[in-house]
Amino acid sequence: MSSVYRDAWGIPHLRAGDPYELAFAQGRVTALDRAWQIEVERRRATGTSAAVLGPGAVPWDRFARQARLADTAERCLHALDDDTARWVSAYVDGVNAGLPEGARRAPEFSTAEAAQPEADQHDVAQPAAGLDAAGLGTGLGAAGHDGAQPAAGVVRGRWEPWTPMAIWLSHHILFAHFPAKLWREAVAERLGPEAVALFAHDGPGTGGSNGWLVPADRTATGAALIAGDPHRFIEDPGFYQQIRLACPKFDVVGLAVPGVPGIAHFGHAGSVAWAITNAMADYQDLYRERLRHRDGGVEALGPDGWRPCTAHVEVVEVAGEAPVEVEVVETERGPVVMADARGQTGRGQTGRGRVREALSLRYPPRVRRDLGFAALPALLRAKTVADVDRALDRWAEPVNVVLAADTGGGLLHRVAGTVPVRHPDNALRVVPAWEPGHEWGDRHAPMPRREVRGVTVMANERGIAAPLGVEFAPPHRADRIGRLLDGSPRWSAGDMAAVHTDTLLPGAGALLDLLAGLDGLGLDGLSPEAVRLRDRLSAWDRRMDAGSTGAAAYAAVRAEVVRRLAAHPALASLAGLAEEVPEVFRPWLALTPRVAYALESLLTTDRLPGLDRAALADLARAALEDVAARDELTGVRWADLHRLAPWRALPSPVMSPPAISPPVDNAGSADGAAPVEAGLAGDHNCVLSTSSVPGVTHHCARGPAARYVWDLARRDGSLWIVPFGASGVPGDPHRRDQHPLWLRGELVPVVTDWDRLTLDPADRGAT
Repeated sequence: MSSVYRDAWGIPHLRAGDPYELAFAQGRVTALDRAWQIEVERRRATGTSAAVLGPGAVPWDRFARQARLADTAERCLHALDDDTARWVSAYVDGVNAGLPEGARRAPEFSTAEAAQPEADQHDVAQPAAGLDAAGLGTGLGAAGHDGAQPAAGVVRGRWEPWTPMAIWLSHHILFAHFPAKLWREAVAERLGPEAVALFAHDGPGTGGSNGWLVPADRTATGAALIAGDPHRFIEDPGFYQQIRLACPKFDVVGLAVPGVPGIAHFGHAGSVAWAITNAMADYQDLYRERLRHRDGGVEALGPDGWRPCTAHVEVVEVAGEAPVEVEVVETERGPVVMADARGQTGRGQTGRGRVREALSLRYPPRVRRDLGFAALPALLRAKTVADVDRALDRWAEPVNVVLAADTGGGLLHRVAGTVPVRHPDNALRVVPAWEPGHEWGDRHAPMPRREVRGVTVMANERGIAAPLGVEFAPPHRADRIGRLLDGSPRWSAGDMAAVHTDTLLPGAGALLDLLAGLDGLGLDGLSPEAVRLRDRLSAWDRRMDAGSTGAAAYAAVRAEVVRRLAAHPALASLAGLAEEVPEVFRPWLALTPRVAYALESLLTTDRLPGLDRAALADLARAALEDVAARDELTGVRWADLHRLAPWRALPSPVMSPPAISPPVDNAGSADGAAPVEAGLAGDHNCVLSTSSVPGVTHHCARGPAARYVWDLARRDGSLWIVPFGASGVPGDPHRRDQHPLWLRGELVPVVTDWDRLTLDPADRGAT
């Protein structure tokens, strides 16, 4: 038997007799609390979300099917050891047991449809985290922002044993940023290979996470602290699920992913705790394929000549529109994920038909039939850092940097995952499938590790994982966290909120220095209005505080500089690249976001013809004059511009705020109208990383999807928070109760004393 307890924030604490009962209970409580969310995730992972979300979801569904996400998950399930497969299946059984009640709680399912018998859902393939062409990630594709309407009534689908694995793959298939190879190739061809590094960063759907470890000799309690915040697209309900999983073999609190068993990324087992950030490793390859049809089949040209492919057609159902056919082709390299625009004129005839070109994707879970799920139950059983280390030897997808500490003084800093050893060009660009030397062998790169000596920070920068990647986040967040932690000899769990919420923007210097030097560059004099604006920026403290008018002025000038730079003739050859690729890949090739995130490099380089120092200064002067002439910034604060824009699977009647308006609290209104989302502090390269797309929008789609502080001295001394709340059910008291605190950078205590928890009578005895 299992029991569900709740704390004051509605966070589920589960107790069961063994790990399998507990996995069942976790699946069931997730179905009760997040039924609609995990239904959308299941559909995205099987390429069937357009049937509910409408035409805007078709691009993701097409990609999910072409990339064979669901088929890969099923293969990975069959390759699991028996014990892990039983554990995953128990979770799925719990989801299926809880969905009838969960669907009745969720208004997104119609009452009549939710009461029907379960559909025999073998939907085939589905999608993962997408982004729109502006570089604003949706976290779940663009459907929620384009007015797509759901089908009238949604029948909940039955979960298969492989469904959690498909959801995990769906969430992380784009984490290694393989579409960036298309961008690098285009830049090298059009501006020269030396220009590639000028745009290097971790992608327009960008960001990453912060994490840091403070060893025992630097804490107030004499035990280590681990803290941080994963940066993802902010989804409503949230991406992470606060949960506790307890049975006689283990007792772990942490952040789970709804639809996936266990606690993969951030957990505290009492005697040991762990956390991760994205390692920014490169472990997925794109191959340029030559394909031809022959005798009703498809062949691909490889190093050994023409070889048969697997090929078939699938049908994507679309709410409100006709179904869409998707050709699914897989070569010996991997599944074909897009046509190659450069090869669509054809390469002429062969003796066996016309040749066309396409791009295939090779990724480790498809090749190795392993997502690393065997690590998940092993992590739950961990008692020491050595246990965590051994568990992570089984980790596969995605590749992460890990910090861990235990109560015995053990510390761990390592990379975990699978990176194939192959030709260096594979990591940089699209490689020709027919040329030898680009194949994968059986070797995989050793996972780097470092001895922990003092405060240790991980923030997606070029650090411990440098041998495994190509592009990394700028060093600003990692450097700033290190400096902040060096500022005090002793730290407590409660002190960490000040680090989480730091708003200094180190990268602002490039633009501010350029503006400050305008007078000495022989340009026409600035207008009085522009001089006043520049003086305001010179006096600004470079903090992106919510109430800062200086931050708002800087953001306005920065946006205008980005727009002008993206339109400059020197970059004209890169315009329009996004229109040549499938919508899912467009964020990596959209010019304005690329310029926005590379602005610091572009303003300080002399390596782009036509953009020397004088040209950049002239562009900055024109931008400054333009913003000053508009005179729209009087009294405007950064939070007035920088508003949260969370992704929702269904369009909400959220009242769109005017371009400039005062921040509004998220409490909602008495008439039931959806609330206006509040303004935020922070910016992309702040420790408080709340990302907008300068030059496109000031609104924020990405930020801390959770914050945590794991205290090894006393687990009840730990702290955490998520945006919105623990429940995904509209109207539930815990639907948005954590959100005001999340907005303010506050944390709530982790409670593990069973006597301080309330037994949920509706969930008791649910096994």
